[in-house]
Amino acid sequence: MQTQEIQVIPVQQQDYQQWIPYWLAYQNFYKVALASSTTQTTWQRFFDEAEPVYCAVAKRGEQVLGFVHYVIHRSTWAEQNYCYLEDLFVSPEVRGQHVGKHLIEYVQQQSILQQCDRLYWHTQETNYTAQKLYDWIAEKPGIIEYRMCLN
Repeated sequence: MQTQEIQVIPVQQQDYQQWIPYWLAYQNFYKVALASSTTQTTWQRFFDEAEPVYCAVAKRGEQVLGFVHYVIHRSTWAEQNYCYLEDLFVSPEVRGQHVGKHLIEYVQQQSILQQCDRLYWHTQETNYTAQKLYDWIAEKPGIIEYRMCLN
């Protein structure tokens, strides 16, 4: 049993070497391979104050256990912004230890601090493991997403 508490904090530049394997594993899970230039652009956005794109990491000591990426954006359905939790990944070695819940609660707190009207996210229909957590802490509104490739 681990004695150190899990902390969720904004990602720091020195976390890159621990973040990148998780980011690649996350892409692999969703069967995508983003260009390395997209990964580098994404990483740099986390540190650009003009960008509404954020990353936080769950850590035990100096070890990164997982990450969450989120975006604050305007909505036509509200006067205040929405927060979209875009990516969430937890190391397989610590799944079931509430790391994902801690990451989501961190984004929830950031959403409240930024006075967002809503925090929302998506997952694949077949991602049953994640859905157990999501069904426990949030509501499923029955939305179906459609996509149209623009490239």
